[in-house]
Amino acid sequence: MRASGVLLPVSSIPSKYGIGTFSKEAYEFVDFLAQAGQTYWQILPLGPTGYGDSPYQSFSTYAGNPYYIDLEQLVKAGWLTEKDLKSCDWGNHAGYVDYEKIYQSRFEILYKAFLNSKIEKDEEFLRFCAESEWLSDYALFMAIKDSKKGISWAEWEEDIKVRKKETLEKYRTKLKKQILFYQFQQFLFARQWSTLKKYANEKGILIVGDIPIYVAFDSADTWANPELFQLDESGTPVAVAGCPPDAFSATGQLWGNPLYRWDYHKKTGYAWWMKRLAHCFALYDVVRIDHFRGFDEYYAIPFGDETAEYGHWEKGPGYELFKVMKQQLGNKSVIAEDLGFLTPSVIKLVKKTGYPGMKILQFAFDSREESDYLPHNYVPNSVVYTGTHDNNTTLGWFKELNRHDRGFAKRYLNIKTNQNVTWEFIRAALASVSETAIIPMQDYLGLSGEARINMPSTLGTNWKWRMLPGQISEELAIQIRNMCKLYGRCNK
Repeated sequence: MRASGVLLPVSSIPSKYGIGTFSKEAYEFVDFLAQAGQTYWQILPLGPTGYGDSPYQSFSTYAGNPYYIDLEQLVKAGWLTEKDLKSCDWGNHAGYVDYEKIYQSRFEILYKAFLNSKIEKDEEFLRFCAESEWLSDYALFMAIKDSKKGISWAEWEEDIKVRKKETLEKYRTKLKKQILFYQFQQFLFARQWSTLKKYANEKGILIVGDIPIYVAFDSADTWANPELFQLDESGTPVAVAGCPPDAFSATGQLWGNPLYRWDYHKKTGYAWWMKRLAHCFALYDVVRIDHFRGFDEYYAIPFGDETAEYGHWEKGPGYELFKVMKQQLGNKSVIAEDLGFLTPSVIKLVKKTGYPGMKILQFAFDSREESDYLPHNYVPNSVVYTGTHDNNTTLGWFKELNRHDRGFAKRYLNIKTNQNVTWEFIRAALASVSETAIIPMQDYLGLSGEARINMPSTLGTNWKWRMLPGQISEELAIQIRNMCKLYGRCNK
């Protein structure tokens, strides 16, 4: 079935409190998508952000980001007042997230709500804690981390670093209130997200979520399950993840995530992966698996290297993991993020799984060579994007194209002027044979490079862009609906 959707991170939704949340504005965005005839809302990973504020470097593969909790609902519950919300500094720019100010304000105000909630007596909360088997380790990990001023678990004292039973009990007793606070945050997140997702589903909107292939080193997952990763006896990574040098980066990309001990995962029947994937399919309707080629082969960089230049390729689990997934979880909706240099074995793996791969229109217009990303080379079992969260906006990218590539793009798309150029790229994506087309919200808004979400391998300016209040309108929804209808993608 031909369909379309919009890519917009939750953090980019407008709100009064510095960052997008599960607030009334999120529900209004769902209404906008429904009015625009869309089928999908694609978001980025929902986990609590760590290093560099990246959703791909999270303190937990299971936990939700407490920044997304709607504070207005806590006022309605009587746990906070409007005065409490106004007393915080959420930053002074409606178009960008000030993560430092959010960090300083959000936990303080959530703690106030926690103290007022008397949550430890709530039956629904107690049931949530009992049923979420990952929650105990996560809440303990975060409570200990706070008590040690945020340092990595690799720098903790040996007895707690290696999780000696008596030491774990000592910390559970000593940090009982702080542990409860982290459980409280996750309870609110889960309840609010499931309500928003239910609302979207009832409006005919499916959620496309994102699962990073790797977990962060400084995470509850790595601390609680060191046997799953390539760590030495002291808990130090032997090698870390990244990408080799290419046309985009002369020294490659050094991500720094610990690599998996795939032989161990195989022995357990991929039990940890099955739990992780099952959790994702409970959160989302469709899961985009990031860096899909890492399941075929993964790039291992010696720990301590300052660049990704001297890594090497190792064999991943291949189709076996997905075979187990299909047996245990059934046939689920997946998008394979199959970007980058694709070897014949990666192409074979994607084909064998049957999952649609990704086509990025911005990658198509290299005037020196024929590209798989040109729409006439697409196959129906694919998902086309004008660009992703890792690309510039289409307008920003078009402005930076060299003369030859811009000329090629204009000839290919029959663009006569530079007015409304973004809509011609959107038209090409929607008109293609790909069964699904996902367009970043910034492209529908015609925004330039100032609205870029992420520039890979850089720190400091990423994950900050937000829509401004009033930027979406009924007129825009109708314009989107009409174009999607024209190309057979409109969700009735």
